[in-house]
Amino acid sequence: MYKTDPTLKKFKLGNIYMAKEKRSNKIVYSFKCPSCQEGKIDIIKSIYDVPDGDKMLILKFVCNICDFHKSDVIPLTTNTKPGIMTLRVMNEDDLKSKIYRSPAGKLEIPELDLVVEPGPRADFYYTNVEGILYRFESAVLIYRNNLDDNDPEKSEIDEILDNLKKAIDGKFKFTLKITDTQGGSYIIPKNKSKYTFKKIEKIELE
Repeated sequence: MYKTDPTLKKFKLGNIYMAKEKRSNKIVYSFKCPSCQEGKIDIIKSIYDVPDGDKMLILKFVCNICDFHKSDVIPLTTNTKPGIMTLRVMNEDDLKSKIYRSPAGKLEIPELDLVVEPGPRADFYYTNVEGILYRFESAVLIYRNNLDDNDPEKSEIDEILDNLKKAIDGKFKFTLKITDTQGGSYIIPKNKSKYTFKKIEKIELE
């Protein structure tokens, strides 16, 4: 099973939902830069209105000396129930379904044996199904490029990349599943009949 590195945030994300208007912007906290140990990190908070009605909190971390910077995106209209979200992706229109994955969310595509695990270093990200596929494609390509030329695993990787390409073109049917035991992740499907949500009861989390 091939797992993407949840810290890989610089990959192409496909058609990300872009915000139209910045509503507020202020520095909320500062601390020593973990990269250069000399600069000061300013945390800048901004709230954006997204075209479809959502509101997004953007946290930007910037060092005043070195090139260290990082951003997190947090929806302000998010699901709060722990659960298992499942979306059947059948065509190009389904690729436009909106995805928000919190650091506590495990995201997987069983048909391609691909998983993004939750963890303390995992990023928030807000995109659509197409963006998720581009993330996987980039991570799998990096994995492939690190293999020896004669590694027999390359043929298996090439098959996954071929199926990912078909999926990006809407020609490969698959299931996108998010399991979030803390709540916070959500899927907004283009077609509600292809989406299911199973609440995780507290007894299942113990």
